[in-house]
Amino acid sequence: MSIPGKPHRPVNVDPVDLMRFAWPVTAIASISHRMTGVVLFAGVLFALYALEQSLTDAASFDAMKTAILTPFGKIVTWGLLAALAYHFVAGIKHLLMDLEIADTLEGGRFAAKITLLLGGILVVLAAIWIFPA
Repeated sequence: MSIPGKPHRPVNVDPVDLMRFAWPVTAIASISHRMTGVVLFAGVLFALYALEQSLTDAASFDAMKTAILTPFGKIVTWGLLAALAYHFVAGIKHLLMDLEIADTLEGGRFAAKITLLLGGILVVLAAIWIFPA
């Protein structure tokens, strides 16, 4: 199926074609920022539940502490810290763009690369902190 007057343009993109699409670095940074925002939103629910459980009594605190120190708990903790770290860096990038710093196409590409680099470094540092050797 094609658009009238443009016979070679598809109306719907096959999901397999999305994997072959060369995503611009700005799109990768933007999508990652949105995804980490969703993870953080879900993480707030987990964090509030953990806080409520830990404040109930000493036994609940010990149970929550034990749960967080399990391998699964450490992975969840690392995931939330990683999402927070990247989202923070991307948020700073957006604040700078609001101040009209790096709001050109070239500046946006450079800022996206720096965001991905700094976010990646912080994600690795969070992993080193959560999973000490």
